[in-house]
Amino acid sequence: MLKNKKYDFKDFSFSLLAAALLLCLISVYCLFRSDGAGMAKRQLIGVVLGLIVAIVGALIDYHLICKFAIMYYLIGIILLVLVRFTSFGIDYDTGAYRWLAIGSVVIQPSELVKIILIIVLAVLFSKVKNKLNKWSIFALTVVIMMLPTSLILIQTDLSSSMVCMFIFAIMIFMAGLSLKIIGITLAVSVPVCAGLFWYVIQPGQKLLTNKQQLRILGFLNPEEYALTERYQQINSVNAIAAGKVLGKTLGGDTSDFRLFNKVFVNESDFVFSVLAEELGFLGCVLVIVLFAFIVFKCVLIARRTADFTGKMIAIGVSAMLAFQSFVNIGVATALLPNTGLPLPFLSYGLSSLLSNFLAIAMVLNVGLQKAKHGLTFNSGENEILF
Repeated sequence: MLKNKKYDFKDFSFSLLAAALLLCLISVYCLFRSDGAGMAKRQLIGVVLGLIVAIVGALIDYHLICKFAIMYYLIGIILLVLVRFTSFGIDYDTGAYRWLAIGSVVIQPSELVKIILIIVLAVLFSKVKNKLNKWSIFALTVVIMMLPTSLILIQTDLSSSMVCMFIFAIMIFMAGLSLKIIGITLAVSVPVCAGLFWYVIQPGQKLLTNKQQLRILGFLNPEEYALTERYQQINSVNAIAAGKVLGKTLGGDTSDFRLFNKVFVNESDFVFSVLAEELGFLGCVLVIVLFAFIVFKCVLIARRTADFTGKMIAIGVSAMLAFQSFVNIGVATALLPNTGLPLPFLSYGLSSLLSNFLAIAMVLNVGLQKAKHGLTFNSGENEILF
């Protein structure tokens, strides 16, 4: 595992791991306040397992992990197929097949597939970086990304599929995709996306489920849908406001806004509302700063590593965490349409928690490899200097 590798543990990013752990401890407290000891204890067990994954995974050379990228990709595809097209997939009466039941174990494969996609793209871009600006190679990378993304989309999990597309967009840009291809792609995709957006809000559209369409309509017409699709987000905003500056924990307020004004799924998708009500504005600022710090450290590690594959892994992880935290908080504060996307390290769920720790473990290992400062990412005719 460590053969022929000289790890210098002064380069181990303890601060990155500490920031993730602090978010987890805040999560345990919020779950305790939201649901009682039961869910908080299960989350704490997940944090312990996640810490083990992070420490052990940080000592495994990511080059060794990347050697099996094709196998991971195939496993991810198989898991997603099992979720949607076999009796192993379950939907918990929500109409969304996102979970896979294997005996008494229930997992959400899309969370693991995000990490697999980062590994696969990192390996792929490292092999084709000198030919990336050929349209055939660019098309190949799009197909490789779209296969698992499409399987996630039909679960139906629009938010996780958007995470995969965002990861791909950031990674391929940093891998050196030329501005010419980016410009042509944007010139085609922007009007197409605008047309699709117009279509999906029309009566009788076939691309989105009725629930997904109503969430978009609720965002566009908040007053009309205030008692239906917008109801949860309105209550989430009110719960956030109820926390004021210090929150009810420090302020000594024993009332519970969430108890009388239902904020559903406040252990996962709307955990930020619990955080804001209990720890107030200061707690929200702390969490946002921690997320910003984690993303910054991932980018810093990408800057310092001399290995292209390592750069891509760290960039992919930073993109995933940045997008998920931004969207989740945006939904909880009603700045974005309602969508089911967990807040990394804070939302309840073992699949998400362990996947995020696995991602952190890989970035930690990238940071342990030999570093070289002042690196540039070649982006076609342009260079992006860190």
